[in-house]
Amino acid sequence: MLVANEMAPQANKESVMETEKITNEKPADIEAIPMVDDADEATQHLERLRKQYSATWDSPDDPKDPYNWSSWKKISIGIVMGLGALVTLVTASVTAAALGDIARDLHLDPATAQISFSVYFLGLAFGPFPIAAISEMNGRRNIWIAANIWFILWNSLCPVGYSKGLMIAGRFLAALGASVGNTLAAPVMTDLFHEKDRGKSLAIAGLLPYLGPALGPIIGGLVSQLIAWPWLFYIVSIIDTVVLVIGILILRETYTPILLRRKAAAMARLDQATAVATPAGMNQWVFWQDFFARLRVNMLRPFRILFYRPVMQLVTLNMGLAFGIYTLMLSTFAQLWVERYGQSKLSSSLHYISISVGISLATQIGGRAMDWIYRRLRERHARTSGVGAGGKLPPGKPEYRVPYMLPGVLLMPAGLFWYGWSAQYHYHWIIVDIGAAVFTMGSFISRFPARPFPPHLTTNQSTQYSQALNAYILDEFREYGASAIAAVRILSQILGFAFPIFAPQLYETLDYGWGNSLLALVFVVLAFPVPGCLWLWGEKLRAMGRRRTEDTTSSS
Repeated sequence: MLVANEMAPQANKESVMETEKITNEKPADIEAIPMVDDADEATQHLERLRKQYSATWDSPDDPKDPYNWSSWKKISIGIVMGLGALVTLVTASVTAAALGDIARDLHLDPATAQISFSVYFLGLAFGPFPIAAISEMNGRRNIWIAANIWFILWNSLCPVGYSKGLMIAGRFLAALGASVGNTLAAPVMTDLFHEKDRGKSLAIAGLLPYLGPALGPIIGGLVSQLIAWPWLFYIVSIIDTVVLVIGILILRETYTPILLRRKAAAMARLDQATAVATPAGMNQWVFWQDFFARLRVNMLRPFRILFYRPVMQLVTLNMGLAFGIYTLMLSTFAQLWVERYGQSKLSSSLHYISISVGISLATQIGGRAMDWIYRRLRERHARTSGVGAGGKLPPGKPEYRVPYMLPGVLLMPAGLFWYGWSAQYHYHWIIVDIGAAVFTMGSFISRFPARPFPPHLTTNQSTQYSQALNAYILDEFREYGASAIAAVRILSQILGFAFPIFAPQLYETLDYGWGNSLLALVFVVLAFPVPGCLWLWGEKLRAMGRRRTEDTTSSS
């Protein structure tokens, strides 16, 4: 039923495979309406949309265009998407403080207990592929609703019967649905905001999710200490049910290709009810055969983007490493306070506030800083090249996000050293928390969830470094931002699953000081060259593989 709106305009019997052709770069005919005073350019853009979708906006100021929606409407949608991503993050970390109780009641050894915690990230690795594919075929809203219903079902089943198998399988399956929060939050903001406001839009969507790393463990410590740990899952399911109801009332479709296809269908006076039953005159067998063929093509898009685009491989490796280190720290943070500092589960969970402080600083201050840097670099390019004559700024480039990566690359290893050695020498708790906050802030600046993320326990991957890399990818893959985010996150979530498993052995062998130092050194070796490579050769890296992907797409 979700595909009716996309199928309706196909009454001309054009090949769906051609319409849904995979491309790794945003087609010229669906670029954002330029934020300049050039009326001719805007008119040409509208004409390109008409050729692509058999419909276009009535004018550059058409109120039906998501770019022109009111600020309160955009912010409301951003808050709803943020609430959905918040549930994702809370669920990821909610069992951290109660992991000992869960292991005891389910008779889990330490390694299996860590698997029950981190298997959630494995689900977050694979969930984005069908979600991104369907969102780019049929829009954002319907798949967001369906995925949340799926999450509520499986999350509620996790503690039933105190079954080890059901707990692990339920966490994995729940994560498949929960990944919709991280997968669609950034693309929806891209649907609503222009490039110049990219940082602000991600800050809106990231305001609530980044409270997840603190709220999850606090809820976990409170519930496991005062009630019983199964209520961790029931409370999260109740919260997501409320979010789902709010989303059904507030969310509107934001994806421009879908909106224009619907408009084309209305202009052609197609009966939507008939289109649902037999779209474009096709029988049911042809309809579903075509749907699954397009679904296969769209699900392969993230893999092809990742395989053929060297810039994606570079970004994915670094975001994956940052996120793996982040989840390792998250899974052992409560254990540090209970075992080393002798605190209760509830008291130990309060230290996760330091992680949320780092994330919030990176996203709210960092998002504005990233927009400021982006604008300044555009103005500088206009002055030096003379392209900006007449008050028109030249178009921005993803490389304008690179300077913002530098603080993250420096803060993340510095925070790891700070946190590790202060914990090993049993310094005052505030010293350890500051180190954790510095690490988290650096981590998310470099990655910015995608939201999730990221955080995407997007869970949002580590903060300042991730923030910049996510914005870089969204600038390059606009229409297919959801597929690009899915491609980036697969390695992130796999490492997020694997790293916590060896965390106990790491700290038992090297302790917190040398253990964190080893992680910091690995990050320094692999991540320090990235900003320089993207700044000097980013444009060439982005160009590599474009034609090959187009050729592969055509053949499929």
